Amino acid sequence: MIACVDVHYRDTQAVAAGIAFRGWLDESVVAERVITMSGIQPYKSGQFFERELPCLLAVLEKLPSMEIVLIDGYVWLEKNRPGLGAHLYKSLDSRIPVIGVAKTRYLGAVNVQEIVRGKSKQPLYVSAAGLSVTEAAEHVRSMGGPYRIPTLLKRVDRLSRAKIPSF
Repeated sequence: MIACVDVHYRDTQAVAAGIAFRGWLDESVVAERVITMSGIQPYKSGQFFERELPCLLAVLEKLPSMEIVLIDGYVWLEKNRPGLGAHLYKSLDSRIPVIGVAKTRYLGAVNVQEIVRGKSKQPLYVSAAGLSVTEAAEHVRSMGGPYRIPTLLKRVDRLSRAKIPSF
């Protein structure tokens, strides 16, 4: 199983969404979970993972066991500085590969491969832990959907945004 996860915030509330699917070309899901969490820590520059990691782990617990996880963001930032994906990989006992798919360039990022999908001229920035960046980029490139953002990554993003409580 492959999982895609994403989190969105409003104040101290977070909505974490996760989907599970069987193959890279799939556009349908096997499982879909959305959880709301409160008491979320405020954003701290350079410490983003402290805010998002508990949410990702909570939604992953609700999904079937997975062989790989895709996140919205980077695995590695500057040399020797882990990003959200590296922290997630470590939290998963370095047994489940993590692929980061970012929509914007982070200038200091290392071990990143740009890919272009569909007719877009804007690349996605792919990074990984537990497998090569080249292999991770090929997986993301092969995912279903005709647009820049693969269909299932867009779906998990929409799930997390749609369920944000209004205050």
